[in-house]
Amino acid sequence: MADIPSDPIILLSYINTKLRDEYGSLAELCSSLGIDRKQLEDKLAAAGFEYIASANQFR
Repeated sequence: MADIPSDPIILLSYINTKLRDEYGSLAELCSSLGIDRKQLEDKLAAAGFEYIASANQFR
């Protein structure tokens, strides 16, 4: 996950923008960018955010 922002708030914005503009699901984003999904979800969960599949975004 070295190519993505490390700050959780900036990471949230980055990931949600990618999900909104380029990817139909978190699985697709992670696969395309080579991101470990569990690591990403854990990092954002530690900041109080969770992935909402129906909205295709972290909240």
